[in-house]
Amino acid sequence: MRRLRGAAGCPWDREQTRTSLKPYLIEETYEVLEAIESGRAEALREELGDLLFQVVFHAEIAAERGEFTMADLLGHLVDKMVSRHPHVFADASVQTPGQALAQWETIKQREAEARGRRRSIIDGVPRALPALVRAQRIQSKAARVKFDWPDAGAAWGKVEEELREAGDALAGGDRGRFADELGDVLFSLVNVARLSSLDAEDVLQGAIEKFRRRFTTMEDELSASGKSVASVSPEELERSWDAAKAQERSR
Repeated sequence: MRRLRGAAGCPWDREQTRTSLKPYLIEETYEVLEAIESGRAEALREELGDLLFQVVFHAEIAAERGEFTMADLLGHLVDKMVSRHPHVFADASVQTPGQALAQWETIKQREAEARGRRRSIIDGVPRALPALVRAQRIQSKAARVKFDWPDAGAAWGKVEEELREAGDALAGGDRGRFADELGDVLFSLVNVARLSSLDAEDVLQGAIEKFRRRFTTMEDELSASGKSVASVSPEELERSWDAAKAQERSR
């Protein structure tokens, strides 16, 4: 990395900044997620390497600015992991993953207080995360202190309540209120997914992929008849959609 950024290095690498690298960091993270979903170890190895390259890149920029080095970064990480796992590296004792998480939060709270600031239990979830991911992470953090529904069934009752309120807002024509109530519906649905041991983001991605498959099947079938989705009536589109669904289910 030092050579790439050096005087005889790569012009593209030399001109990069923390800001210019942000899109690549996000892109590489999502490529790691895709590799995990693929189940292919070689793909995961490659994408994790690309993500690590972004970390090394940022560390080198920091070193050039006299802020910290890669060794500083890793040393801080090791110190933090040791400090937050006293049941492994010291004489504390926990028996369950839940107890380990609760201890983790207590230690983070203590660290924040030592730095003179108050830290919320639900801090540490970046606003830049996709909304479903952020909602599930915040809910999970709140659940660590038992601020949670007892089960998915109870959470579903809240979904039904929020749906009624959203329906009332829609019927009333108040766009601002409807937006607020619709947000509550989505947030409540994330609770149901989480309490069902499902990832809300994955669930929605699955629904999106299912829609994409059926829509492209519908396009292919219409095209084979010399038609297109833009040229047929809404009624024929609906029939084609139902046929695409039936075809997928028959497989």
